[in-house]
Amino acid sequence: MHTSIIIVGILGGIGTPELILIALVVLLLFGGSKIPELMKGVGKGVRGFKEGLKGMEDDINESGKKEQDKTNQKVNDPGKENTPAG
Repeated sequence: MHTSIIIVGILGGIGTPELILIALVVLLLFGGSKIPELMKGVGKGVRGFKEGLKGMEDDINESGKKEQDKTNQKVNDPGKENTPAG
């Protein structure tokens, strides 16, 4: 919990001048020719992250549907489980 507060605090203080400074530092460190390769790698990483989130979301939805189907089956067939003995 503390980490998320720190991250929000750090990101909340980033404005346009800070972003320009970061962009200039990246340009100096990697040079103009390496930036397209760097952005391509970032794009692949973001795409992979989104695919992972989508997969998790699909798993959760599928799990919820299975639970709903079980509940509906119990409601639709009440005689199977509630048959009195004897």
